[in-house]
Amino acid sequence: MFIDSVAIRIKAGSGGNGAISFHREKYVPAGGPDGGDGGAGGDVVFCVDDHLSTLLDFRYKKKYEAESGAPGMSSNKTGKSGKDLIIRVPRGTLLREVQSGMLLHDLSSDQPFVAARGGKGGAGNARFATATRQAPRFAKNGLPGEEAEVLLELKLLADVGVVGFPNAGKSTLLSAMSAARPKVANYPFTTLIPQLGVVRIDEGASFVMADIPGLIEGASDGLGLGHGFLRHVERCRLLVHLVDTSGSEGRIPVEDFLTINRELVRFSNALAELPQIVVGNKMDLNPDPALIDALRTCAQQQNSQFVAVSAVTREGLDVLLAAISRELEHLPPIRTYEQEVTLTKPKADGSETVISVDEDTYIVEGDWILRLLGGINFSDYESLNYLHRILRDRGVYDLLREEGIETGDTVSLYGMEFEYVD
Repeated sequence: MFIDSVAIRIKAGSGGNGAISFHREKYVPAGGPDGGDGGAGGDVVFCVDDHLSTLLDFRYKKKYEAESGAPGMSSNKTGKSGKDLIIRVPRGTLLREVQSGMLLHDLSSDQPFVAARGGKGGAGNARFATATRQAPRFAKNGLPGEEAEVLLELKLLADVGVVGFPNAGKSTLLSAMSAARPKVANYPFTTLIPQLGVVRIDEGASFVMADIPGLIEGASDGLGLGHGFLRHVERCRLLVHLVDTSGSEGRIPVEDFLTINRELVRFSNALAELPQIVVGNKMDLNPDPALIDALRTCAQQQNSQFVAVSAVTREGLDVLLAAISRELEHLPPIRTYEQEVTLTKPKADGSETVISVDEDTYIVEGDWILRLLGGINFSDYESLNYLHRILRDRGVYDLLREEGIETGDTVSLYGMEFEYVD
């Protein structure tokens, strides 16, 4: 099954929590704090794998999460960092934000792409020791990893795209010019998925050709199979527009040629502006010379070269190969897409501060506050002083005063309440 578009959710690993620990050793009085830092969370990394040609694996598994970092340990030992999660995709896969559709990265090169970074590990209590605070009984929790819902969209990388009506002989042409062996049969929509083949020009010189199936009138509106596969032509440098000149199915070659071009325009102006070589196929069936001349004239009027071939008998294929080779020499390389947006990075503090009022109780909420409370020892005076200092430095008390808090009112932090004193 050929799958070329699928949405998945990715999440990098969270950082491990810092440790609260004190050195305990015989004959070593007051060993001091020795809690180590938590390990960093693993990243989510996308890599190109040329052995893959479809996104089928992502149809059944939708959630991908990297390993979280381990918590810190005693003796100032840092927790183990989480392993990166490597996600392998076919070359040519575009990574987009689901909500906006904006491009995050074009996976066309061998360079790995870090899509979500792991959270930083929390600091152990040894980090908070000072001359005046020699036995801190608190530590920091690790930060969460980045997460997002992303769309994987495969756009095949091919130098030449072969387009045309069903049964025009695209698959036969591909098999005649390359080592590809697509299914060939005398009925419409024989080809159900794009097919790639490498065409050898000379020693050390070649190009990739793609057979794009299913283009019919109305393809740009979703009719037939073509709408789903037109995206694979967008990277091509050159189009080979294959036209059945035999008239065996009652179609007129010029009308077929103009119909497909209209569909290309309706799908994408950039696609319609790609250079074309118009190929009249099935010359072995002795088509009407007037139909050939009309197609040649129409192609020339649109500044396209015309070549007559028979993919079955291989007549004219050497002329076509030479024409393609000459065109590719003057065309830019396969198109790659520039990044349009980056994933929204969570703030280092995790979130904004939200304050709500219920009678004389001021409720303070925020992800960063929840994580902060996880490392506080409420039975330790120095730990509580640290909590109040962070709240003051982060502007929480200023926000409370803006809300009209007065001395004696209650402040609630996720179930922990204390009386406000100005």
